[in-house]
Amino acid sequence: SPFNCSFQAMEREVIAAFGKGEPDEIMSSAFKLKVTREDIYTLRNLCWLNDEVINFYMRLVVERGKKEEYPTVHAFSTFFYPKLISGGYAAVRRWSKSVDLFKQDIILVPIHLRAHWTLAVIDVRKKTIKYFDSLGQKADKICQTLLQYLQEESREKRNLELNVSEWTLHSMEPHEIPQQLNGSDCGVFMCKYADYIARDKLLNFTQTHMPYFRRRMVWEIIHQQLL
Repeated sequence: SPFNCSFQAMEREVIAAFGKGEPDEIMSSAFKLKVTREDIYTLRNLCWLNDEVINFYMRLVVERGKKEEYPTVHAFSTFFYPKLISGGYAAVRRWSKSVDLFKQDIILVPIHLRAHWTLAVIDVRKKTIKYFDSLGQKADKICQTLLQYLQEESREKRNLELNVSEWTLHSMEPHEIPQQLNGSDCGVFMCKYADYIARDKLLNFTQTHMPYFRRRMVWEIIHQQLL
């Protein structure tokens, strides 16, 4: 099992992944997604994470959720929210054709705001929609947009009106969640919010963990397995 390999061996793999090579070399391929060496480079130092790395990582979180001891998770791709905003429900109606969202425990919605990654989390069990921003900005409108999406999804797929009065929307306050202290780690923060939330785990990491998380994510993506 890769879990048995030493920290030194893992570190050697990460160094090799960050080393010289063809930018378009495929480092990992699964879930109909590919991650190239160039994509992996976005996990170096203070680089900004790209869609490919984030979508692949979200799929790893979903896969782990298929194990009995974890909540079931659905993650939308980073392209879902812009499509919903630009085209309304009709534009994304088919995005859930292979999944019953209302039978999931948690739905993750990665969101890209110009030059910043954030995360919306729909907890179907608790009937909450929460917004996680590592720069502490509020986005109640995003939560409302997603609630409206759920209403239309419920009508379309279940022929049932969603009782919106049962739902709670909340933009997390800066003191409630870990915050970034630089201008480059938002993507990593977002991925780790997703990782921890999908395990019902307390968000107890900080900015100081980011260099380690970046290297760990390289290994996890290459091995297609979360540690």
